[in-house]
Amino acid sequence: MSGSTITPWVVGNWKMNPMQANSQQLIQDLNQYLQQSPITEQQCHIGVAPISIALLSVQKLLKDADSPVKVVAQDLSQMPGTGAYTGEVSAELLKDSQIDYVLIGHSERREIFGDDVAKIKAKLSNALNAGLQVIYCVGESLEQREAGQVEQVVLQQICDLAAVVKAEQWQNIVIAYEPIWAIGTGKTASPQDAQAMHAKIREGLTQITAQAQHTAILYGGSVKPENAVELAACPDINGALVGGASLNAESFYKIAQAFAKTEE
Repeated sequence: MSGSTITPWVVGNWKMNPMQANSQQLIQDLNQYLQQSPITEQQCHIGVAPISIALLSVQKLLKDADSPVKVVAQDLSQMPGTGAYTGEVSAELLKDSQIDYVLIGHSERREIFGDDVAKIKAKLSNALNAGLQVIYCVGESLEQREAGQVEQVVLQQICDLAAVVKAEQWQNIVIAYEPIWAIGTGKTASPQDAQAMHAKIREGLTQITAQAQHTAILYGGSVKPENAVELAACPDINGALVGGASLNAESFYKIAQAFAKTEE
């Protein structure tokens, strides 16, 4: 059990959304909620992951408003540095633009875009070597769940991570458990099921790193204000990776409040 020493994270994954004007409005609205009822970084780390061409404009809007919200890249290249790799953005280029956080291994990248274990390991290695903080996504499909393979699949994904991370780099890792069958479907694992899986992940981590009790493990998969309080009450759920609900400033703010334990 993690106890309450871990500062939670609530990260909005905007995926391939929204249009520019909506993106600006979303950030302005979120900033307004945070100005009216602040959530400190000690209470909860809040991040948003916009599309790549919006990273810098979102970063500027947040900076100008003196907002605590962090900017997270949704992905990066498996190729390091700079070079003749059309369409790619490397870890070093993100770092050069003061984008210090990145999602790696999201199921949509794994399933739709062919991010296999070798690619994911290369991305992890590049990100960590460039000094980025990684939010590493794990999770099982409905078929794997029904076949009773949940633990096997997820712990293998943790082992893939462990093969790349050096001892001192574990402090730059956040895990996000997203059961694939719950992403964007409106279905969500029950808080009990989610807590049980998070506890298993933490147990697996304790065999790998001394940082296990300090590693935030986020839950993703149809997180909404309606289920956030219950999820936040689970001892090994240290935050949320939020999809659809992060495109609504009020919903996203309420989820952050639930994990920051500041909801009224």
